[in-house]
Amino acid sequence: MEESATIIRSFESCWVPGLLQTAEYAAARFREHAGLFDSPRDTQEAVAERLERQKALYEPGRRQRHMVVSESVLRYGLAPAPVMRAQLDRLVSATTLPTVRLGIVPHGKRLPVSPAHNFCIFDDQLVTVEIASAELRLGQPEEVSLYRRVFDALATSALYDAAARRLIIAAAESWA
Repeated sequence: MEESATIIRSFESCWVPGLLQTAEYAAARFREHAGLFDSPRDTQEAVAERLERQKALYEPGRRQRHMVVSESVLRYGLAPAPVMRAQLDRLVSATTLPTVRLGIVPHGKRLPVSPAHNFCIFDDQLVTVEIASAELRLGQPEEVSLYRRVFDALATSALYDAAARRLIIAAAESWA
């Protein structure tokens, strides 16, 4: 899906999107899930694969990613403070990538829709929704249209570019 899509839109309310994660942050996510699901502790291999996938962000071409995250992503303590600071530094850098449009929905902003859960839209054809136990794939036109309306509403509430960088930097400074 990802390789064939030309525009990928995603919303994350809890954690940094995988394509923007540092190795240390990704390792923390993988260790958490391995513990939760009592699955193999293949953290190094999983992190290496995640980082390999990130090369797509630097490939010239037609693929664009519009990522919107809640400010909670910047503030949840899902890793030690030094890891969070490095991760937020990575997000600052991501706001300058030509293949990525990164928006941050600030706390305190009146939202037009509820950010109920994370989701990803591929070329307005397919939506994936990750829940605790599975990934749902939704392809009915009315489902995709609904998620596109939700994404667009959240995206209009987000801060971008310099304003997003200021918010990210302020959050990073809170991880002293």
